Amino acid sequence: MTPLVEVRDLRYTYDDGTVALDGVDFRLERGETVALLGANGSGKTTFVLHLNGLLAGQGTVKVCGLPVEKKYLPTIRRKVGLVFQDADSQLFMPTVLEDVAFGLLNQGLDAQAAADRARAALDTVGMSAAAGRAPYHLSAGEKRRVAIAGILAMEPEILVLDEPTTFLDPPGQRALAELLGNLPQSKILVTHNIPFATALCNRAAFFAGGKIIAEGSIEEIVAGFAWDFSPERSKSHS
Repeated sequence: MTPLVEVRDLRYTYDDGTVALDGVDFRLERGETVALLGANGSGKTTFVLHLNGLLAGQGTVKVCGLPVEKKYLPTIRRKVGLVFQDADSQLFMPTVLEDVAFGLLNQGLDAQAAADRARAALDTVGMSAAAGRAPYHLSAGEKRRVAIAGILAMEPEILVLDEPTTFLDPPGQRALAELLGNLPQSKILVTHNIPFATALCNRAAFFAGGKIIAEGSIEEIVAGFAWDFSPERSKSHS
């Protein structure tokens, strides 16, 4: 079966000469939830930005069998829903409902159809009651749910979440893990939160120096790279 995501020898260098990705190979199968682990600056976020064409490096990136190239980007961006680390970067309309419907309207749906799908997505994430509220009045956890609703309304096959527990307290993290665990999409989670990853992920890929240097269960990765998850190590990369 064709993997949902297939990446081979992906390389990317920023304009200042920083080598961010140095030959990454990766597969995401249908039904999987995979954690991308590793220190800050190891290439995780740069990697996921290639999955819907926000960045373009050298190598092969395919999503649902389609190469991530300009002519396929509209289709690929419907298949890959990217939730950014800072939910505020995705919430900018006057009301929650308008925010969730925004992408659908840009796709050409009529206002009623877009509103109906937006309401259904808000119901999925438990935020129906907030439809008429201003996003900036929401808590961090509520903003995260609304950002996810905006992606779910687009009906993607893959969810990519960059540091989804940022700004969330422990109850908020547990609620988010429960929400994500009940969603049918395959998922890629960029995270430093090992308990969160353990609760959701089938396996993990460990990034270092722009490469995936190990893959396995969360427990295997943490055991093999315990130093990289120590408080001192985390502070040194913050």
